[in-house]
Order: sequence, then structure tokens, then C-alpha cells
Amino acid sequence: MSAKPNEGRFAYEGLDRTIHERARLSVLTSLITNPKGLTFNDLKELCALTDGNLSRHLRVLESSNLVEIVKGVDKNRSLTVCRITANGRKRYLEYLETLEQVVRDAAQVAEKEQQKEMGNGLAPSRA
Repeated sequence: MSAKPNEGRFAYEGLDRTIHERARLSVLTSLITNPKGLTFNDLKELCALTDGNLSRHLRVLESSNLVEIVKGVDKNRSLTVCRITANGRKRYLEYLETLEQVVRDAAQVAEKEQQKEMGNGLAPSRA
């Protein structure tokens, strides 16, 4: 039995579940735009997360080798700095490529539907 040509066309296997979660996507986006890293508190503020929530998501990202967490001391105060890893950067960019494909596919289908409606003398529907 052969597979249909369009079978799984919209499966988007590149949507990495670890990255796709909203808070983790926010963390990675913040870190990729700040390659030297961000302090825990800066990251917490940028992503609008609580201490506990950010800690939990950082553990997931760290265990997947997407971020590194460096704990140190600055002026007698503990300091936690988070950075995206080379693997994290690679996987994040691959994830974005998949998201871009989702957008292209959706736009293409919407365009075809609009052309079909116009060909049938129907006004384009507005959502």
C-alpha cells in the first residue's frame, strides 16, 4: 500500500515540543537576542515569569542542552546567568524555519480559497 502524496503534509515534525511551549519559546528568544546571556532576574522580567516558573522551564531547557546556567557571585551577591548553547541556537533556528513553513502553507491555502471564492462570484469571507 503506497502513501498518498499529501499524507502528513501538515505534520510539521520540526515543531520541537521542548521549544514550542510559550514560556520556553520566550526564554530562548530572549537568549538568542542576547548572546552574552542574561541574568535570571532580567530573563524573568523579559518573559513575565515568576521565579519558580522560570526555574522550572530553565531546567527543561538545560536538560535538553538548549541553555547553560552559570551560577556565580558579583559584589558579594549570588548571580545566575543564562545563555543559549550552540545546540540551542541551531535547534531554535530550525524551529523558526518550520514556523515559517507553517505561515507559508497557511497563506497559500488561504490564497487558493480566496481565488476560489472570487471565481464563484462570492465576496471573500472575513474572519
